[in-house]
Amino acid sequence: MEIRITGPGDASFTVALVDGAVVGRAGGCDVRLDDPQVSKRHARIWREGEQTWIEDLGSRNGTWLDGRRLEAPAILATGARVNLGPFSLEVIEVEGRAANDAVELRRALIDEVIAALDPRRLEIENLPAEVLRRRTDEAIARTLAEARERIPPSISVETLHREILDEVLGLGPLEELLADDTITEVMVNGPSQIYVEREGRLEPSARAFSSERALLGAIERIAARVGRRIDEASPIVDARLPDGSRVCAIIPPLSLCGPCLTIRKFRNGRLGLDDLVRLGTLSEPMRSFLELAVRARRNVVISGGTGSGKTTLLNALTELFSDGERILTVEDAAELQIRKPHWVRLEARPPNMEGKGAVTIRDLVRASLRMRPDRIVVGECRGGEALDMLQAMNTGHDGSLTTVHANSPRDAIARLETLCLMAGMDLPSRAIREQIASAVHLVVQTARLPDGRRRVVSIAEVTGMEGERVTLQEIFAWDGVHRALGFVPSFCERMRERGEEFDPSIFHAEGGF
Repeated sequence: MEIRITGPGDASFTVALVDGAVVGRAGGCDVRLDDPQVSKRHARIWREGEQTWIEDLGSRNGTWLDGRRLEAPAILATGARVNLGPFSLEVIEVEGRAANDAVELRRALIDEVIAALDPRRLEIENLPAEVLRRRTDEAIARTLAEARERIPPSISVETLHREILDEVLGLGPLEELLADDTITEVMVNGPSQIYVEREGRLEPSARAFSSERALLGAIERIAARVGRRIDEASPIVDARLPDGSRVCAIIPPLSLCGPCLTIRKFRNGRLGLDDLVRLGTLSEPMRSFLELAVRARRNVVISGGTGSGKTTLLNALTELFSDGERILTVEDAAELQIRKPHWVRLEARPPNMEGKGAVTIRDLVRASLRMRPDRIVVGECRGGEALDMLQAMNTGHDGSLTTVHANSPRDAIARLETLCLMAGMDLPSRAIREQIASAVHLVVQTARLPDGRRRVVSIAEVTGMEGERVTLQEIFAWDGVHRALGFVPSFCERMRERGEEFDPSIFHAEGGF
């Protein structure tokens, strides 16, 4: 038996396993992996009879077997995937390819199950979900009973039954990954390569689809649930799972490595502002300031990069809305979860097969203005809808929230100007900047740190214009620690000049500034 070790950059080497080996960073280890994420003595692998065992030796980052952290010694089956920091280890049988045989067997059994279902005769598309699942379950049981002699003793029939059922009706190997609460994102790069994100770090998964057709079938099922389609004519789709997880899929000919699928998992139990303070994303003075600003119906733009926590913070701020307010949310793919009684959700629609029938976010923002909203929340401004959003903020719809992609509050202002130009109205730049200076009160900047943590790194007030430039005043900043810069009183004074009540005395309490 051999251990194949794959490191960063897909560099790999093979080590023969005779009796046992200690894997770690120290020089005396049998298998030395020189990386800071690997502990000095990380894990031990040994043979006991016909079985191979693995145990974690108290490592800092843990030893992961098939996506689960080892808490006790476990059997290391052929084809199982072990992750130690950036390295992955896989047991290989020198004589034969048991893992490949298992994949081929599962693929053949899936084909037999599909043939036994006979979609044309049963009219599967018209069957209720519970009837389809029951008939599929029965077909799998019959197929496995007939193929029992072909299934080796090392493969559990119950596990094989569940895997085939997931792949025929569900999301195949992704079902178990999506059920794992420690995973925040799943990335599928073709049928045989799946990566997951845990605690802000990427790591490979040992799971794989049986074929490209199985992966494409899972993508089509996701798209069909929300009325979207994906094919060669429309090879990109943005969708969502029933729990609200965000999905983006790209298939050939645009993707050269096969169908690609990225799932941003919906967190069970939405994070509130108290949770963000506990996790260090916000400081307590920041939280108090944002709470007063939202309750005082200030217009807030949340800026940041991909995965920096913009939507999470947006969700948390909506808990500050009054129960008596009518809230309208506009999104490309619905993912906001607002726990308020008077909430209307609007979702954009892509064009149909003839290229007609599209309803854009901009269409929905304009429609929302005629629906008597107290608060308008746009999930993300990424086009001409930014101009309509600014006009809404400037025409009596105070307290609106939205997000944009930008690296700093100053860049967020420039980004809004660029998006307004995409509306095609041929407005002069000064007119757009005046709209921004009048409409936007606060820019909250989020960032994802190298270690995977999310932080609010800046809260800046839009104070007006000087010449041709929109002016900003930073109120809070983060440079390793959260700092209040002492400009809250001047912000409060400007609010009082506008007739708003905003008492700065809360920040002089213990823990303020």
